[in-house]
Amino acid sequence: MQFWPAPTPSGPLSAVVVVPGSKSLSARYLVLAGLADGPSVLRGVLNSRDTTLMAQALRVLGAEVTCDEDEWTVVPGDTLGGPGLVDVGLAGTVMRFVPPAAALAGGPVTFYGDPQASARPVGPLLGALRQAGVRVDQRDQGLPFTVYATGRVGGGDVSLDSSASSQFVSGLLLSGARYDAGLTVRHTGGSLPSAPHVEMTVTTLRAAGVVVDDTTEHVWHVFPGPVAGRDVHVEPDLSNAAPFLAAALAVGGQVSVPGWPERTTQPGALLPQILTEMGASAHLGDDGLTVRGDGVVHGVDLDLHDAGELAPTIAALAALADGPTRLRGIAHLRGHETDRLAALACELSRVGAAAEQTDDGLVIDPRPLRPARWRTYADHRMATAGALVGLVVAGVEVEDVETTAKTLPGFVGMWQTMLGATGTA
Repeated sequence: MQFWPAPTPSGPLSAVVVVPGSKSLSARYLVLAGLADGPSVLRGVLNSRDTTLMAQALRVLGAEVTCDEDEWTVVPGDTLGGPGLVDVGLAGTVMRFVPPAAALAGGPVTFYGDPQASARPVGPLLGALRQAGVRVDQRDQGLPFTVYATGRVGGGDVSLDSSASSQFVSGLLLSGARYDAGLTVRHTGGSLPSAPHVEMTVTTLRAAGVVVDDTTEHVWHVFPGPVAGRDVHVEPDLSNAAPFLAAALAVGGQVSVPGWPERTTQPGALLPQILTEMGASAHLGDDGLTVRGDGVVHGVDLDLHDAGELAPTIAALAALADGPTRLRGIAHLRGHETDRLAALACELSRVGAAAEQTDDGLVIDPRPLRPARWRTYADHRMATAGALVGLVVAGVEVEDVETTAKTLPGFVGMWQTMLGATGTA
């Protein structure tokens, strides 16, 4: 296993970091383009392992997908393909967004993926598909599983517990308009995590001409009808921007991200508020978002229920803070690429912080930190969290930093460019 020596700057930062398109929006646009009634052109799609796997999944379902550097074109087939095999890798979006679409295919579609993917929950989604009239065979609780498609889905009403992942709801909604009776999805479990992602799905559907009624809490009705092909531009991925913006707070100086939207459904929109509470200043202007810091980080008490993907970055900052931090509302992170709560508690403790899991999050008490090898568990956000700690703690070595290619190819080069003229110590 290779370890990357995380660089430590010798002075304050002054950098502009161009962040590629949103993974979450890219995945939703791609699925809808594969179900549309005509071609779509998607500009600024995040070109990463997750989106490449999504494009290949659409090809299995009969779409023609052309991936250029700045422009992806999706031409749906006259009918959805099948039978076929879909590799989900470690991508929750492929694992949960594609099966409802594959239910419309012309034959069985089998889903498989990386060994770690089997630990990611998917059962409630497959149960909802069965309620909609789709035959699904699954060994154990994870991968592989097979969707036995017949070319159409009756649809109707389905109920499921989505407390483990809002992607269950989003995956069903994205394909619901193509079902004979549309689809009504009812969340019956506890608190729904990452609710802004469901709002993102509804907004994206409406922009494609799909009628969605979400006036009743935790109930969504997608009316049957066509999905329009579109020409759209993908916003920057605000969650991928998190470690770069947090770096300005961690070591001082400023980092700017161009193209930051004034209005967005991305959970990463909470970053300016969170980083300000932790001691930074944040300014949104015509040139994007600029975060400034002086190297002093404050401990916080945060509910990250709606933005759990930011937790690894905030936890890494918390280890550098001047007081304790409590992160709440993120029990669902135990079912992400890895058990992120366990992984963060372990790695933060490895570098010397006092980090403990709670029922729904983490408590982090800063201590004098020390160099160590930071394990990543094949999780891209664990890798970027390790890089952030390494800005302050010389001698941190990040395991398999290239796992960041899942959502942010070229991360190492971007990180080193951000450090720029400050050099490394």
